[in-house]
Amino acid sequence: MGTWVLTGNRIDTVGKVDFTNKLTIPPLATSTVDAQGRRVFDLTAQEGIHDFGSGRVSPAWGFNGSYLGPTLRAKAGEQVVVNVKNTLSQQTTVHWHGMHLPAVMDGGPHQQVAPGATWSPNWVIDQPASTLWYHPHLHGETAAHVYKGLAGMFILDDPAATSLALPQTYGVDDIPLIVQDKAFGDDGKLTERTPFLSGVGILGDEIAVNGTHSPYLDVTTRLVRLRILNGSNARVFNFGFSDDRPFNLIGTDGGLLEKPASMNRIQLASGERAEIVVAVTPGDKTVLRSYDPDQGTDFDALNGGADTFDVLELRAAATLAPAPDVPAALVPIDRLSPDDAKVTRKFSLSGHSINGKQMDMNRIDFAAQVDTTEIWEVFNNDGDPHSFHVHDVQFQVLTLNGAPPPAQLTGWKDTIFVPSDTYYRVIMRFTDYTDPDIPYMYHCHVLYHEDAGMMGQFAVVKPGQAPGRPPAHRAGTAHGGH
Repeated sequence: MGTWVLTGNRIDTVGKVDFTNKLTIPPLATSTVDAQGRRVFDLTAQEGIHDFGSGRVSPAWGFNGSYLGPTLRAKAGEQVVVNVKNTLSQQTTVHWHGMHLPAVMDGGPHQQVAPGATWSPNWVIDQPASTLWYHPHLHGETAAHVYKGLAGMFILDDPAATSLALPQTYGVDDIPLIVQDKAFGDDGKLTERTPFLSGVGILGDEIAVNGTHSPYLDVTTRLVRLRILNGSNARVFNFGFSDDRPFNLIGTDGGLLEKPASMNRIQLASGERAEIVVAVTPGDKTVLRSYDPDQGTDFDALNGGADTFDVLELRAAATLAPAPDVPAALVPIDRLSPDDAKVTRKFSLSGHSINGKQMDMNRIDFAAQVDTTEIWEVFNNDGDPHSFHVHDVQFQVLTLNGAPPPAQLTGWKDTIFVPSDTYYRVIMRFTDYTDPDIPYMYHCHVLYHEDAGMMGQFAVVKPGQAPGRPPAHRAGTAHGGH
């Protein structure tokens, strides 16, 4: 059974995880096509008892099961319907993180689903192939709901991506990895442990991948694609392999890159995703590890910045199926031009506020005009690590601290890590959907910060239209449906 060592504020599990549990692969969600040609999924939020492995059996929440949820998969151009049934004893929401869709279908804090109710958002998939995810977004309760287990992947496909010679057989050479830090009590049950002096809330001292403790993955192909989601509440991971072997980064939050980038580390904050392809040799073993991340402060150890974890062991079979090399070119990315930006907005992250304001469900902070491009300048001017997530759009990073972005920030993004004294310029374009009264969110994706009020609201409006006011809110008033 894995153990952990705490020295001061440092956790180090390197060499102390025995990898005795076969990695669970979330099932692909079943779907039907209705009379209107829409692909229909069913998700049920429910309570259960989950066996993480290694003696860790705990009450937990999941979608269609005891912990996490199935992987939803749809193609560009499809209209999807997701029937979200809530069998919990309290209201929740389901937000489609990274998805471009109408605000009323977004699953933010205004689209609550009451106990016993079903919410049925529907929208057309109109964005590139990418690895997205879904999770609750209940104001003030997001951290607890995600930590208990309500989350899952949502994979989008398109012809440009499926035509590439990349590993793409789900569960065989294309593997989802939902990586989360967890704290367990002596009885093996999940605890919501917050370290002394932590500024980011829950930081677990053990790792679960797809809800599996001490996991191993049997690899049967020369190349394997790992779709990595940092599904933690707050922890930043700095992924690499124990032998420092290089890997190819092929995709980030919003889709594939223009070309693969060879590297041996990829740092992901809560909510960020990365698609990597790594090569193995017959009989090979290596460990996916999280090295201590760079959180940009002198107090990193207080917020997990000095921690190192063994995450997942890859075990290559004695004979491996061949695979072509990763293509030198992936997909073109239409670059947004700063010359086209009509507005530049500034966002200062400090404490539990953005621009000195905390979340107010009844206040829309600003309106963006449809079919316009904007530049957002995001700055962290306090000592805590923050992140920044924008609903509805995927954006592009223009500069990081005044310099061109590194390879992992050159594709489409919806979430960025913003350590102390870090300054981004990002560019985005608002298209298709307008609603003066139903807002989208922008917020810190450290879930404790989000729950504490580090969030704002914006509407997308037609030319000449002013932002309105969100409808009077009460539990269970999810808008939208069939």
